[in-house]
Amino acid sequence: MSNPPSALAALMEALRCLPGVGPKSAQRMAYHLLQHDREGAKRLGASLGRALTDVHHCELCNDFSDTPLCTLCASPRRDETKLCIVEMPADVLMVEQARCFAGRYFVLMGRLSPLDGMGPAELDLERLAARALDGKVNEVILAMNYTVEGEATAHYLGELLGARGLSCTRIARGIPVGGELEHVDSGTLAQAIHERKRV
Repeated sequence: MSNPPSALAALMEALRCLPGVGPKSAQRMAYHLLQHDREGAKRLGASLGRALTDVHHCELCNDFSDTPLCTLCASPRRDETKLCIVEMPADVLMVEQARCFAGRYFVLMGRLSPLDGMGPAELDLERLAARALDGKVNEVILAMNYTVEGEATAHYLGELLGARGLSCTRIARGIPVGGELEHVDSGTLAQAIHERKRV
């Protein structure tokens, strides 16, 4: 059985860096781009090169931006007294799509995970503390995922920022909107009952 040309093999190997892409998926993608969509492949290559050159971190919120301040940080309409801390840039997009928050953000670019080598130093918490303690913020909303690592990160940040006089809140969890009890897992249901509110 012949091996693919070295440039093709290199493309297949490069595509495997994407999450969830194994050898077979990478092979299908590479063959598709070369056989059916060379223009798409050119756009992909050019866009990736431009993004690697032009996209950096926003000076205030640490999200990705191609300008020193991202559009959200540059907007004068955002509430500077509320700071929502999230794990990843995709989390900012989700909160924005929900149209439920008009404050500022800080993106950690990860979460505390000692097994993955992610400690407080890797999350640049000094930069976060400087952002949260700028004199304008009066509430920090911890919007970490409800995973073991997310819980540990939220707890650590709550202790860190709470000790410096900031009010820290954590996003709620429970039954999803439109959800039916028979389809909800027992852990979520137990948490929803535990965190019930008076009506």
